[in-house]
Amino acid sequence: MGDPELKKELEELDAQIERMRQESVQMRQEIGQSWDAPTDMAERATLLTNVEQQEALVDDLQVRREQILRRMGSA
Repeated sequence: MGDPELKKELEELDAQIERMRQESVQMRQEIGQSWDAPTDMAERATLLTNVEQQEALVDDLQVRREQILRRMGSA
């Protein structure tokens, strides 16, 4: 994969990371705002698990981003 392809993938990753981070923040805010709402604990636990899984995906994407940057630096 050449430098232009890596740069394009990096840009796509950056956009995806930013979008997913914003979604995670929004989901956490919604969970916090509805904490007193009549929702059962299992549903809240599921919502929190979903946020944590999304944040783990962001971490994975961040690792991929670092790998691309290293490849671009050594090319």
